[in-house]
Amino acid sequence: MEVINALGRRKTAVARVYLKSGSGSIVVNKRDFREYFPTGILQFVVEQPLSLTGNLGAYDIKVNLDGGGINGQAEALSLAISRALCEINSEYRPVLKAKGLLRRDPRMVERKKPGQPKARKKFQFSKR
Repeated sequence: MEVINALGRRKTAVARVYLKSGSGSIVVNKRDFREYFPTGILQFVVEQPLSLTGNLGAYDIKVNLDGGGINGQAEALSLAISRALCEINSEYRPVLKAKGLLRRDPRMVERKKPGQPKARKKFQFSKR
């Protein structure tokens, strides 16, 4: 099996995934993913596509993560892994789609407008 690569994005985070058959190691930016994502919730988010398709421990995954915060990076990685798994076997698609793992979350930070301190907050109004 050749190396399958996929891309996942969330907010400003970008995850580039290189997936090949192996022992199940996930390396993120040359570190183990359990070290990179210290909380159990983020580790669950990363492993969710693999566990749903029954591929936990079947593939070696090398990841380049860039931009955003730790939560956005975890969700970008989840999307990238889901897309790579669909490339390997199209039968995984309905399972992943039902859990919403193939949808790119479109929510982004709203830009700051001129004449306002933040995106929606206004300066205090004084009548007199």
